[in-house]
Amino acid sequence: MHIPFLSFAPQHNPLREEILAAIAAVYDKQWYILGDEVRVFEAAYALYNQVNHCIGVANGLDALHLTLKALQVGPGDEVIVPSNTYIATWLAISFVGATPVPVEPNPFTYNLDPAYIEAVITSRTKGIMPVHLYGQACAMGPIMTIAERHGLWVVEDNAQAQGSAWEGRLTGSFGAANGTSFYPGKNLGALGDAGAITTNSEELANQLRILRNYGSQQKYYNEVIGHNSRLDELQAAVLSVKLPHLLVWTQQRQEVARLYDQHLRGLGDLILPAIEVGATHVYHLYVVRTQFRDALQQHLTKHGVGTLIHYPVPPHRQQAYAHLHMNLGTYPIAEELAATSLSLPLWPGMQSEQVSEVASIVNSFFVNQ
Repeated sequence: MHIPFLSFAPQHNPLREEILAAIAAVYDKQWYILGDEVRVFEAAYALYNQVNHCIGVANGLDALHLTLKALQVGPGDEVIVPSNTYIATWLAISFVGATPVPVEPNPFTYNLDPAYIEAVITSRTKGIMPVHLYGQACAMGPIMTIAERHGLWVVEDNAQAQGSAWEGRLTGSFGAANGTSFYPGKNLGALGDAGAITTNSEELANQLRILRNYGSQQKYYNEVIGHNSRLDELQAAVLSVKLPHLLVWTQQRQEVARLYDQHLRGLGDLILPAIEVGATHVYHLYVVRTQFRDALQQHLTKHGVGTLIHYPVPPHRQQAYAHLHMNLGTYPIAEELAATSLSLPLWPGMQSEQVSEVASIVNSFFVNQ
């Protein structure tokens, strides 16, 4: 049995005709940029995420970048960020000329640890950018308390956690403004790059709509130096078809994770995902850890099971950030996670037989260790 890391078929096949009809309607309307489809999806996603405003942009990185720009972050400023995250979180800070200041994660949840935040706050700190990594909500209560105490804003990176919550409140609704991604593999995925910003601030929403559109509200009249970062009509139409199914897809992801937990608990040194009290997890990824990560990955590959590593090199060890002189050992928890983490196959509609097969192959690896 070949089991890929990700399969879109159970999501896309039942929606094929509806999605193609939505694409055809945009094609026939002959209006492709910032039209009715974007407005409809923005309204629907704002309602889903329980915020006042959604601003569709070209991708998740742009969502974070434009948000920082709207918050007037620039050279000389510092932004607190997790030491373990996809590099886009750091890149957004660099794009505005500011400096990312890493904070280590909780070693059990892999999310930004509030206990470490205050130690790195300086007079140059402008804000905190928590990442709801792998689909689990960060401890937003303590993070927001720290931010308020020090007069800092919060911007959530919600690219992996659409639908997760901290103490009943959805991620992407806590910060001054928050970025998300609709990259195809995300829990709510487009058919190409796409992203959005969520906020309750009308002022920030207006600024962001201007920034995404060349700095312009009225065609050919530019108020500020802006960007070309617009969610297009085709992707918005696709997302509008898919959004009503997100809750069911999330429940299916959680069921796959429950089965993995049941099958894999107690195997060797394998560490399974842990959920913090107060948080929910929507399992964008199911990440296990073992000191034998590379050998386990090779074993799974040999038996036809696809896996990925999220992420093999933490941002502070990337060549792109060599100028920050963060040597090996500077952030040991992030480095340990990078060396031991492995993402197993998980997607909505994955069958219990497939989960059992993956688990059986993992079990056979540890039996022979």
